[in-house]
Amino acid sequence: MVVLAAAVVTKSGKAVISRQFHEMQRSRIEGLLASFPKLTSAGQQHTTVETEHVRFVYQPLDELFMVLITNRQSNILQDIESLHLFARVVTDLCRSCDEMHILRNAFELLCAFDEIISCGYRENVNLSQVKSSIEMESHEERIQEIIAKNKEQEAKEELKRRAKQFEMQRKEAQKRGQGFMQGNFNTNGASSGSYGNSGTYSPSSESLPSMRETASSYSRPSSHTVTSTPTSKAKGMQLGRKPKAADLFEAIKPDVEEQPLITHQQKNVNQESVHIDIEERVSVIANKDGGLEQMEVRGVLTLKISDPSNARISLALQANEDPSIQFKTHPNVDKAAFKDQHIVQMRDLSRPFPANQNLEVVKWKMSTRDETAVPLTITCWPSPAGNGTCDVNVEYELENNDLELREVVISIPLPAEPTAEVSQADGSYFVDRARRVLEWQLPVINSSNKSGLLECSIPGDDANAFFPVTVSFISDKLMCGVDVLDITNVENNSQAPFSKEIIMAAEDYVIG
Repeated sequence: MVVLAAAVVTKSGKAVISRQFHEMQRSRIEGLLASFPKLTSAGQQHTTVETEHVRFVYQPLDELFMVLITNRQSNILQDIESLHLFARVVTDLCRSCDEMHILRNAFELLCAFDEIISCGYRENVNLSQVKSSIEMESHEERIQEIIAKNKEQEAKEELKRRAKQFEMQRKEAQKRGQGFMQGNFNTNGASSGSYGNSGTYSPSSESLPSMRETASSYSRPSSHTVTSTPTSKAKGMQLGRKPKAADLFEAIKPDVEEQPLITHQQKNVNQESVHIDIEERVSVIANKDGGLEQMEVRGVLTLKISDPSNARISLALQANEDPSIQFKTHPNVDKAAFKDQHIVQMRDLSRPFPANQNLEVVKWKMSTRDETAVPLTITCWPSPAGNGTCDVNVEYELENNDLELREVVISIPLPAEPTAEVSQADGSYFVDRARRVLEWQLPVINSSNKSGLLECSIPGDDANAFFPVTVSFISDKLMCGVDVLDITNVENNSQAPFSKEIIMAAEDYVIG
């Protein structure tokens, strides 16, 4: 059997793509393909036509034809078998057998044609072998990638260990030089967390790290701000004696330390002598049908006083009247005043709050399984299309009309290969080939666009492989409604000027 050429042509004989397996002039191929429609007869069941010199073996593909041009001495049965394989390759690689999709996948199709026919003769391959050859997967390469990834992970763990060691040494040096209220307030705001006899939740600082020191899953800023830490005048351990080690730590700091949620360049907030940070993290675990399994909200109110003359103050707070919200105040805060009036002040009003420190004075937690409390509901519907792909529909719906979510990113896994054909999308989308995810990006979700839809076709026929879907967002409104209404100077009973920043972010928002 000698196959001279393989082509996809229109009904008028125009070649969409053509691959010659013998040296032939372009005019010769175009003349043969142009004469092909004239040789076919409507209503006949034949799939072969012959001329004086060549034979055409063809198969309809919707509005096109898959055509093989062979010599007249070739084996007609082998020709038909080869034709069927060519047609299967075209339908498998192209979502639709029209001219646009054929041209879009022309390079892959021509590579597949070369895998089937070599120098005019059929190779002993099937469809799966052709697809494997096109994907060019290498077992050895995969092993090397795994080894390289393991080495990289080990290096990162070692860097984290060393960074943690440096940080512990720095804190130890600070503790030796810091004497004011060391047992109660400190730079870390450390306090043990537990459930007391009354059933109230007492989170520890380890269970609620500051969001200012936590990486953002929805943004990848090109630069980040490293906040300066106060230097200690103690004569204890001095890291400055090893400038090379310090330089090494600064060099690896961007990789080891997680990037802040919001940089100072993004905030642009003029901070007063009394500054308040109110932060919440939302964690949601939902099933594949979108039903809520567990939602947890953790928050912290951080007080920073830069002027010691304004350190004797009291804060008037507000919060949602929800019994599921459990509050915990710092040991030096008057618990009775907070419980009765939502006032944050020192137990001993003659003592000021420590200055020039980030003091976590109030923490709270809320856990619920009420689906109406979820800020954003995500539903993912993957449906196998029967051609090696799945039609995936992803919907979102804002449950609380008072919320405004910003920088929303919904990440859908790409199990088979990092490609996706998006037919409809509210907002924008991006295929992250390195992470093998399709990112659906929405700048703002509020009451004006409280629902949206993404329709796409993704390679892969296992519907479960498109989970878990992860979500990230930020918002200026909190779930628990905590806010500082007023700050009073206890010494002269006057209002103290203050600034505040409020941020809510999704931490582990997982569907499926």
